[in-house]
Amino acid sequence: MDFFFEDLPTTSQSTPNSDHGESQSTEDIDYDSSRGKSSSLSLSMTKIQEQQTSSSIDEISRRVQDLVEKVNDSRTSDQKVMDGFQDKLVEKVSEMCQQMKEHMYTVYEKNSNDMQVKLQEVSEVLESCTKLNQELLEASQALTGLREALAISQSSEP
Repeated sequence: MDFFFEDLPTTSQSTPNSDHGESQSTEDIDYDSSRGKSSSLSLSMTKIQEQQTSSSIDEISRRVQDLVEKVNDSRTSDQKVMDGFQDKLVEKVSEMCQQMKEHMYTVYEKNSNDMQVKLQEVSEVLESCTKLNQELLEASQALTGLREALAISQSSEP
């Protein structure tokens, strides 16, 4: 937000008062020479005070304008710093996300290899179980055949 005080009217500008200007008659000037000296001295002092007040106000206005410009410059600088920080932060977050993805894929690959080894072991165990089951069935059939043979032979002997 920029503030500019240059275009503002100043209230300290002096304007000649028509009562003290050229409308004075020669009678007023001749009336009292000591009063005239005092009056012109008072008028000179008033003008000096008005000029000093005017220059003081102008100086304050200039200082205020300088301060406003410094604040605006500082804000612009702050915005640049924040923009740079945001850019770096976005860059770092993107970089970290990429690293996490790569690590995740590495873990996936390792887990896949481990699972493949385990699946191979399970497959071998299942194959072994199938063979054992087949052998048990054959043994059971052999025992059944043997029992039948024994039962026949015991029934044929008196």
